[in-house]
Amino acid sequence: MKLPQLVQTQFLSVQDVASIIHKIGLKTVFTRMAEYIREDYLRWHDFEKCARVANHSKDGVIELMPISDAKSYAFKYVNGHPKNTINGLPCVMAFGVLADVATGIPEFLSELTLSTALRTAAMSAVAAQELARPDSKTMALIGNGAQSEFQALAFHYLLGIEEIRLFDTDPKATEKLIANLKSTALRLTVCSSIAEAVRGADIVTTVTADKTNAAILTAGHIEPGMHINGVGGDCPGKTELHADVLHRSEVFVEYEPQTRIEGDLQHLPADFEVTELWQVLARQAPGRRDADQITLFDSVGFALQDYSALRFMRDAARELGLGQVVSLIPELVNPKDLFVLIHPETQETTEPSPRPNFCAILAAV
Repeated sequence: MKLPQLVQTQFLSVQDVASIIHKIGLKTVFTRMAEYIREDYLRWHDFEKCARVANHSKDGVIELMPISDAKSYAFKYVNGHPKNTINGLPCVMAFGVLADVATGIPEFLSELTLSTALRTAAMSAVAAQELARPDSKTMALIGNGAQSEFQALAFHYLLGIEEIRLFDTDPKATEKLIANLKSTALRLTVCSSIAEAVRGADIVTTVTADKTNAAILTAGHIEPGMHINGVGGDCPGKTELHADVLHRSEVFVEYEPQTRIEGDLQHLPADFEVTELWQVLARQAPGRRDADQITLFDSVGFALQDYSALRFMRDAARELGLGQVVSLIPELVNPKDLFVLIHPETQETTEPSPRPNFCAILAAV
């Protein structure tokens, strides 16, 4: 009996993504990731889009984030469980797939926990390049957890930020950030309050993790000319900015239907006007109008950025010869005969596959 052949899927592990960063450098990774994001946002109308599908529990949320164009379909599986760190687990864990639209074959499978941190910071920088004052040098970073170093370095490399003013309610988080960034050229200033951190800052990035309707920033914190990068408010019932901050700002979003459900925008009525960032990148809407304008990027994370991240990681892995092949989908001699895979005669003549076990790999992501 002729045995079925197996369709091959390229797999990229956390270690592979780390190797990409080590081989080409974090600055290059951020630069190229930002370029991929810009390219895809300029093709906005090519994509079939929807808000992410979320299942909520008292402890967190598990989400699927799908998107596709005429050639590729992508999705990300991602969770958000703020209490996970108590048990030694990340708050956010993710993986994603790029599939061929014509056949449905999953061509690329990748970790997206580390990659999401990279793409979120790259997306923040892309928005700030359009919305922040071009002479910005100082950023306040409120929340010094897992995403903080990525935000700090993306703004350093892509916008020329020189000083980061740090605040977190957990001093150990700030100590961790300082230890991780001590070898960089950034000036790191520890502040005793949010008010101290944001005073005089050109850019304010909020990236806190608590699943609450919080008001990390209030109108009293805001100064003319600031750009606010609101990253941490990213699901229903989880916000960081007082509604008055949004009223004082020109608000920009990734995908309005999703941001109204998940972002700080959920504070406000449906007729509150916002601009989708793709319009600014395509020069169909203005970004910053003058030096005194207050701009706000209400970032919740959108599937198009994951599509960009998956494309970049796939291309970088191929260039560097990284990753491995896993067999997820059988290529059948007779496509109507799936049972042949477990036929006794097939089992007797099939040697164990030397390829890695997919379930074991996925469990390690």
